[in-house]
Amino acid sequence: MNRQPKQTRNQAGSFSLFTKTLLAALMCLLAIHLQGANAVSIVTIAANSNPEQIQTALDSLPEGGEVVLAPGTYEIRHPIMLQRDHLTLRGSGSTTVLRLADKANCPVVIMGSPMAATQRTTSHLRLADLEIDGNRSNQQMEFWHSAADGSQLNNNGIDVWEVNDSSVEGVTCRSCRSGGLVTASTKRFDVRNFTAYDNQFDGLACYETEESHFSGLRLHDNLGAGISLDLSFNHNVITDADLTSNDLGVFMRDSRDNVFQGLTINNSKNHGVFMAQTAAAMAGVWKLCPGTECTGNKFEGLTITNSGGKAFLINDSSCKDNTIQEVHYLANSRGDFAQGRDNQPKVAALP
Repeated sequence: MNRQPKQTRNQAGSFSLFTKTLLAALMCLLAIHLQGANAVSIVTIAANSNPEQIQTALDSLPEGGEVVLAPGTYEIRHPIMLQRDHLTLRGSGSTTVLRLADKANCPVVIMGSPMAATQRTTSHLRLADLEIDGNRSNQQMEFWHSAADGSQLNNNGIDVWEVNDSSVEGVTCRSCRSGGLVTASTKRFDVRNFTAYDNQFDGLACYETEESHFSGLRLHDNLGAGISLDLSFNHNVITDADLTSNDLGVFMRDSRDNVFQGLTINNSKNHGVFMAQTAAAMAGVWKLCPGTECTGNKFEGLTITNSGGKAFLINDSSCKDNTIQEVHYLANSRGDFAQGRDNQPKVAALP
């Protein structure tokens, strides 16, 4: 009678040890399985690779995969396209250069699927840590192709087309035949530490772009605007931007409820900021387009110096309820503010 409890305890102890060992093994196997399931597939491309090899690597990636470009210069003859969800293309910093080939006359990188017969949104794309040389002096034209919806695709450094929840980080676009970075029909797009210079038109241009964030912008010596905002640029934030020696600092129409913080605009050939309602020619007469006013925009910590035109020109009286705070102007050739009649923006006192 006294042995039974002792024997039971021994059996229970042995069973407990066996169970713990089995559970530990199962947990280990589960952890290995989960680690494998969550592991990112990374494909490294050598510097002597051609654009077809880069595109094949991107198209062959599993969801969440990355293509990494080794240091070197890659000659691009047709656009590299990130056209499926959850893809990353990244370089090795400024030593990775995508250079458009002579007479290629195309964008260098396209994020999205503008040529797809069925229009769809692409999401969770990432482009990072590389430079784009658009080689504009050896391109013959700005236009490349029409998108499936009839819109025009130009020879930009980066075309972002119907893309959500994606990002560009640590990228430079220079010497492009059209613009540096152009977004269209895009939401929740994150651009950080982006540089654009010596482009034929704008450093950054946005159309139908919403709920996006742009920070750490260094946009200089572009023949168009540093930043061009047109056609439904709404509910976005632009912070920490240095716009120097562009034709215009910021050009904006049809833009609502955006926040601009910490912008420095220097040495613009024309105006520092130009704000207007969209106008279109109708029967040979230019008329304002209803619903395209700039309203509800907020500027904080704005510095505009050495503009060839006005510091801040609000062209149309319909552009109302825009707020400007903590603003500093210096040495702008044609003065600080100008605005359409009956339109008095809310302006904080100069420091």
